[in-house]
Amino acid sequence: MALLSDVELSQSDVVANCRMNRERVLRGGNGYVRELGLDPVEFLSERLKRRSHVAWLDLCCGAALALGEAAGELGDRAKVIGVDLVVPHRVPDGVELIEANLASWRPKRRFDLVTCVHGLHYVGDKLGLIARAAGWLESDGLFVATLDPANLRLADGRPASRVALAALRRAGFQYDRRRHVLIRRGAAKVEFGLRYLGGDDAAGPNFSGQPAVNSHYAPANEG
Repeated sequence: MALLSDVELSQSDVVANCRMNRERVLRGGNGYVRELGLDPVEFLSERLKRRSHVAWLDLCCGAALALGEAAGELGDRAKVIGVDLVVPHRVPDGVELIEANLASWRPKRRFDLVTCVHGLHYVGDKLGLIARAAGWLESDGLFVATLDPANLRLADGRPASRVALAALRRAGFQYDRRRHVLIRRGAAKVEFGLRYLGGDDAAGPNFSGQPAVNSHYAPANEG
């Protein structure tokens, strides 16, 4: 099996199709609230009762429609940022969009909320991005992302879901199997003990019904 680097994956038709067609809104049948089991506006509004400003980072933001809705409701006390490989030319009011490859991008601030709705399916080093995102949180911030453990594989292609979920739990993450949602509260420097080998964009559909990328790992102490 020939695995692709993150640069090669960024040119993949599977990843490109995802970024062009992801247009989720905030609420409703295709919305962030339904997918995450969390209303970002409610979460951030509650925090605004205790602080002057809040910040939300959405990874793989697509057309950023949900971010625009949230920014309109939250007002100028909220910093709302979206990152994707390709961002729309029309930027929603109150939103900052950053066009970047998440394999190398790093923010310059911390966030009250970091989300990724069905974006990890198309990321090469899923665990690497998850680990970095945990370090981008405020000390009491929240990370919420959709994850399909079936897209985590060992070097020989066997499932790595059991190993990976155990490593995630040891690092303080919780996984909601019903929603396929990964959650972490509070910032931390996280290491999972797994080394990323590359991605496979021929993995086929995952639970979402859309083609996804399998991410292959080996124990960090091997090789």
